[in-house]
Amino acid sequence: MTNRQQPVMGVVGPSGSGKTTLLSDLIPILTKRGLTVSTVKHTHHGFDVDKPGKDSYRHREAGAKEVLLASANRWALLHEVGAGVEPNMNDLIAKMTPVDILLIEGFKKHDFPKIEVFRPSIGKPLLSVQDQSVVAIATDDQNDPRLKNMHCGLLDLGNIQAIADFIVDYLGDKRNSKPLTS
Repeated sequence: MTNRQQPVMGVVGPSGSGKTTLLSDLIPILTKRGLTVSTVKHTHHGFDVDKPGKDSYRHREAGAKEVLLASANRWALLHEVGAGVEPNMNDLIAKMTPVDILLIEGFKKHDFPKIEVFRPSIGKPLLSVQDQSVVAIATDDQNDPRLKNMHCGLLDLGNIQAIADFIVDYLGDKRNSKPLTS
C-alpha cells in the first residue's frame, strides 16, 4: 500500500437529503473527465455484504478476523473490527488504491473537506454552522435565509456539472495535503 495522501471530498447531510443520489450522479461525470474515483460510505447500522450459509460467511462466523472474497470480476475484504469501534479514517483510506478523487459519504464528524447537501424542506439544521470543514453547501433552495453569511460556497443541487467543477477545482493538486484527523 502506498502512503500517498488521497485527494478527498466528503458529502454530508441528514438521511434522505440526497447524498447517495448526488454521488451516483457525480461519479460518471468525473470518470468521463478521465479521473479515477473511489468512494467510502459510512453506515450507522450493522451491515453484511456476505450471505448466511455461504462459505465465506461461515469462515467469519467461525472467528476469522478477515475474509477475502475474490472472483474474476471483483474482490472484497471483510474485516471484523470489534464491537462499537469505528475505524480511523486515515487507516481506511490507507487500505484503498490511490485514485484522483476519493469521495466520502457520511463520516460527518471527521475532519476533511465536505460538501453539505441541504434541503430546507427536510427541516433539519445546517451542519455547516458547527462544522468549519464544510467548504460548500449544495442546496435546492439558495434563497433560504439560513444560507446568508455562510463561511462556505453555495452550489445548485440541480447542477451536477457545476458541483463536479467545484470538486475538481477545490481539490486541484492536494495530493500531498496534511493527513486527515478523526
